[in-house]
Amino acid sequence: MAIRIKRIYEPADKADGYRILVDRLWPRGVKKEAAHLDTWMKDVAPSTDLRSWFNHEPEKWKQFCEKYKAELKGSAALADLHSLIREHKTVTLLYGAKDEQHNQALALKEFIL
Repeated sequence: MAIRIKRIYEPADKADGYRILVDRLWPRGVKKEAAHLDTWMKDVAPSTDLRSWFNHEPEKWKQFCEKYKAELKGSAALADLHSLIREHKTVTLLYGAKDEQHNQALALKEFIL
């Protein structure tokens, strides 16, 4: 099993395996047919309140991760994601944020592992 992370704006690749968008909002400027998604898991993304609070401010990263993990614990969406990961050899978590070091896909991967 391999979990990869990738911006949705990067071209799709066969090595991506099963592609899952983990954003609550659809990324700007990306056409749905061009995204080459296997599924869009809105409910595994951070809540609107948490996303707004974080506002991609790196100094809030540690606190964001803790709050996001608290949201995920026991959620049906997380259980569904675990099932998909077990079913596929490679899964790529896609996100739209510009910041490659501070985004929900990274926090989600760390939480899963």
